[in-house]
Amino acid sequence: VFHGTGGDESQLVSLGRDLAPQATIISPRGDVSEQGAARFFRRTGEGVYDMDDLARATGKMVGFVKAHVEATTPSAVLGLGYSNGANILASLVFEAPDLFDAAVLMHPLIPFEPEVKGSLAGRQILVTAGRRDPICPPNLTARLEAYLRADGA
Repeated sequence: VFHGTGGDESQLVSLGRDLAPQATIISPRGDVSEQGAARFFRRTGEGVYDMDDLARATGKMVGFVKAHVEATTPSAVLGLGYSNGANILASLVFEAPDLFDAAVLMHPLIPFEPEVKGSLAGRQILVTAGRRDPICPPNLTARLEAYLRADGA
């Protein structure tokens, strides 16, 4: 599970336990501080990502998740992220589509054209958003959903 901006590794653990009581839950803490708020990658402004840092964070998290999957050999891997956590999870799904069997992206903001390195065919991905979300306009959520569907998710 991946926390939102200003959250920490405990933010979504109880939700993860409610959704999958028998699961091993892995919850990393974002390693970037934005005015004291933990994040997974830097941004240069509201809704403007430091794409080099996003690539760095994505590579780091792919390695982190792969190491835990190899160590625990789960029957399935579900990713769950909120806000900035949903953004890094989406980036992981684009970078390593086979890493997760399913993903829950709660209020992601993907203001760039994703490049999937593989195929999302058969992957179950739930995207949640609000019509009046002040950070992520509905058209960006609709664009992300259309992109995921077009790639088979």
